[in-house]
Amino acid sequence: MLHRLKSPDPLIVLILTAAAIAIIAPARGTFADVFGNLTNAAIALLFFLYGARLSTQEAVSGLKHWRLHVIILAFTFAIYPLIGLALRPLTGFIAADMYMGILFLTLVPSTVQSSVAFTSIAKGNVFGAIVSASTSNLVGVFITPILVMLLMGTGSGLHIDTSVFGEISLLLVAPFVVGQITRRWVAGLAKSKYTKMVDRGSIAMVVYSAFSKGVVDGIWSIISVWEIIFLVFFAALFVIFMLWLTRFISGKLRFSRGDIIAIQFCGSKKSLATGLPMASVIFASGSTSLGLLILPLMIYHQVQLMICSLLASRYAHQDEEQLH
Repeated sequence: MLHRLKSPDPLIVLILTAAAIAIIAPARGTFADVFGNLTNAAIALLFFLYGARLSTQEAVSGLKHWRLHVIILAFTFAIYPLIGLALRPLTGFIAADMYMGILFLTLVPSTVQSSVAFTSIAKGNVFGAIVSASTSNLVGVFITPILVMLLMGTGSGLHIDTSVFGEISLLLVAPFVVGQITRRWVAGLAKSKYTKMVDRGSIAMVVYSAFSKGVVDGIWSIISVWEIIFLVFFAALFVIFMLWLTRFISGKLRFSRGDIIAIQFCGSKKSLATGLPMASVIFASGSTSLGLLILPLMIYHQVQLMICSLLASRYAHQDEEQLH
């Protein structure tokens, strides 16, 4: 964790830079419209690469370990949202719109890269983590908008309707399917190190657009420093609680050590890479600022990386001690 504090994740640095530029020079007028279209194109390319990266045969084979995948999906799309609803009294301490951002982070899919990486470091079920995290993102394209409509669309001022599924299908699902179809020709390119530019670039573009809109709308004037500090401490407690809960329940269900590790790292994580593009589509026409809605997810993402890094290192150390 200290190493991460000294050498922060490049993605987080890029996000903070995009947010700072938006505060200093926000996108306005025609430029904002053009940049929004470019952002949508980048998101479509991102999901095309996701489709090209995922091996269809490996995914089908991995789905045979159904108990592992079901419990991870249950944590991601059932237990998390229930906790999000239970946190509604937080609106007595923070802005209602910021609570909606906390609720939204409980509805997005799990991470892929970091979940797999931490599972590997901790000597867990790596292939199970790959399939579960990838399935979470694929299923989330459909489930997250449904959950948003059910849990956030009533009385929130977001005015979400069924048209969002058409936009999701066009911007996220269609590119993913095309990526799967053309995988034999583009898989090598999709897995190359250069595709990180698309991953990080698309997220930075979403952040810049969202924060620009927040600056133009004057939304940041209503956020206090104490609310930001609260979000950081809240994220830390939330991550720690979910890591404990995933381990406790998976242990009671008698999963193996490798599976428990995979469940912890996949079932307690929330994806910034998938969540931000989805937020930009789902909340495009909402009256609530996108910047406020994505801020809790951005903070939670960085906090979960630091805490999970510490836990993965602890597991690895325990494994080495057992070998000796």
